[in-house]
Amino acid sequence: MTDRRRAGPAAVVGALGVVFGDIGTSPLYAMRTILGESGPVTPDTVYGVTSTVIWSLVVVVTVLYVGVLLREDNQGEGGLLALLGLLRRAGTGARLVAATTVVAMVGAAMFIGDSVITPAISVISAAEGLETASPSLAAWVLPVALTILGGVFVLQHHGSGKIGAVYGPVMVAWFAVLALGGLASLVQDPAAVQALSPHHAVLYFVHDPLTAFLSLGAVVLAVTGGEALYADLGHFGRPAIARAWLFAVLPALLLAYLGEASAVVRDPKAAGDPFYAVVPSWGTIPVLVLATLATVIASQAVIAGGFTVFHQAGGLGLFPFLRTRHPSATESGRIYVPAVNWALAVAVLGVVLLFRSSERLAAAYGVAVAFTMLTTTTLFLVLDHVRGERHPVRRAAAWLGLVVMVVFCAAALPKIPQGGWAPVLIGAVVFVLLWTWWSGQRRLAAARAADEVSPRDLLAELHRSGIEPHRTPHTAVFLTEDDAVAPFALRTITEQAQVLPERVLLLSWQVEDTPGSEAHVNHVELDPFEDCEGVTGLSVTLGYRERLSVQHVLECAIEQHPEALRGVDPGEATYLVSDSIPLVAKGCGMAVWRQRLFVLMARLSTDRVDQLELPRARTIVIGREFQLAVRS
Repeated sequence: MTDRRRAGPAAVVGALGVVFGDIGTSPLYAMRTILGESGPVTPDTVYGVTSTVIWSLVVVVTVLYVGVLLREDNQGEGGLLALLGLLRRAGTGARLVAATTVVAMVGAAMFIGDSVITPAISVISAAEGLETASPSLAAWVLPVALTILGGVFVLQHHGSGKIGAVYGPVMVAWFAVLALGGLASLVQDPAAVQALSPHHAVLYFVHDPLTAFLSLGAVVLAVTGGEALYADLGHFGRPAIARAWLFAVLPALLLAYLGEASAVVRDPKAAGDPFYAVVPSWGTIPVLVLATLATVIASQAVIAGGFTVFHQAGGLGLFPFLRTRHPSATESGRIYVPAVNWALAVAVLGVVLLFRSSERLAAAYGVAVAFTMLTTTTLFLVLDHVRGERHPVRRAAAWLGLVVMVVFCAAALPKIPQGGWAPVLIGAVVFVLLWTWWSGQRRLAAARAADEVSPRDLLAELHRSGIEPHRTPHTAVFLTEDDAVAPFALRTITEQAQVLPERVLLLSWQVEDTPGSEAHVNHVELDPFEDCEGVTGLSVTLGYRERLSVQHVLECAIEQHPEALRGVDPGEATYLVSDSIPLVAKGCGMAVWRQRLFVLMARLSTDRVDQLELPRARTIVIGREFQLAVRS
């Protein structure tokens, strides 16, 4: 019943507005770039290129993503990091988990590279319609693109809000224009329909294998956005995304590419800008406006995808927790991460100023797209192997997709010197950050483990030693990520200050490899310390998508256990946070420069008070230094 509801017209239109902006704006630049790398513009070449694009859409998006990957979800969530969570839960060995974590970090890093290039190339491609409308406006292309992109980032903190309500209708209009423009062009020369046959793609590769192979580095531009289908699975569900693709987006894209092929066959000069070649002169300005709106929507969705990657990476222990806001009170999945927004803004505007045209940006684009899709497919096949499930058709489709993505990646490699270095460099920087944080956290945990003691053992040792700490008349809440380990804030006040509040709550939390749900956060387990009066353990389970709000958890605990927590007032309690401060250590197996980077990231990350939503005036943070130990 839920799937039927989520596959209704409203959900399909919503998916059109959020999921398909990236792939839906590819006709603006994909065919132009591919034809520019395919040699002489002859009918055979045009049909071969178009057939290659069409069957890439069929194999990569329809078969691999819609047919296979969308069926694999982590509590309804999709994407690279959702697959990583599934692998961690599958009971695999530590080495395989570590290896797949590195693969996932590579994919996430390349997705961020894609998140920088996509807004840049999409908006510039739309703005270049000004030059098509009037060559005298060519000088305005770059300023207009920069202004639009700047506005997108400035307004990002509002979320889509009321504007989001028109995303779907705008994209419906966009796909209608793609379909009608392509159909009008085909009416003038229906011969281009023959490009639907895969034999034209085969002939294209047989005639000039090297040129055809290298052109695949540009063909991948036509399938960019396929990853968004999977990443947005949790927002709309498979039925809505699949129906939107099969009944709206794919037909519109097929007509658009066939229409562009028809226009180029009629007039080879149209290869310079085949998208606007199918648009009548009177429609150039209206289509330019609509294209700009569509690219803004696509950019907003891709940027929001970057927020989600870093937010989920924080929950999975791959990146520091960053300050996160929720622009929508009704949609918890919609988030805004200021640090990521402004970092992406600097990167995107810098890329626009560096490359200055969609033609030059196209060389940079395919690399990020191909490698992101390759890592996703690889993780799926590893998960399928670990589970030992027998779905021969799905497995064969996934292996076909893997082969295709390997070929795309190989074809994109020669583009690295031509501009592909940009997303690779961005991805490399992000990967180093992810890898450093993940490695540093594991070593920091190993350093803490060497001096761990359980809360019960700590209090029992105090009792055996004959030291009775002074009981102060108030409630103190000690935060610890592990209920089996006494927070060193508690050890400090009991062992050194010999003080213990009359009411002590030890609040611990565990992050699972699932997105989580409100049911997790709202269910608090109680563990009273019968041998120590006034001490109670509380534990709560989170998903990697969730963040802990301590006062909210306490309110839920009081509601669920009113007798045991009688007299506890979250608004009057004192909160004690234990903060581990990393120090650089020699000979721990981690390069000194990476240790220093980890220390810097730890200092720049959101402090624990903000992260846990604690009242700063009633919170005490007790820090303790740890040298990064050799990972156990």
